[in-house]
Amino acid sequence: MAQRAGVNVQTLRYYERRGLLAQPPRSSSGYRAYPAAAVRTIRFIKRAQGLGFTLDEIEELLGLAAGGPEGCDTVREMAGDRIADLDRRIAALTGMRAALARLVDTCEMPPRQRECPILHEIDLASPGGADTDRN
Repeated sequence: MAQRAGVNVQTLRYYERRGLLAQPPRSSSGYRAYPAAAVRTIRFIKRAQGLGFTLDEIEELLGLAAGGPEGCDTVREMAGDRIADLDRRIAALTGMRAALARLVDTCEMPPRQRECPILHEIDLASPGGADTDRN
């Protein structure tokens, strides 16, 4: 199972302990019998981590994928929070990309004339950075 999902056995056990992956039934010989959907779940977790989601956020996403809470208002609120978070991340990544492009544009200039837009962009995106001073 671990090999098919592209993770190690310790990762499987950790996901089980955290509740991200259901405890599989065991065969009569004691081996875990994972359902086929477990591979998809593990691959989803790894992709989401690669996109910057925390395991707590992934747990919330898996809960939504499983049908979420009973009330639609709660689902809307949870999904809306995730959308707002993604929009913030996209904006930060877009700003970083633009900063890298500006840096590339200045590469032909002498080093002392170059401005490092990357540091400026990181400062803008950090808590307490320049963007919070605009209020």
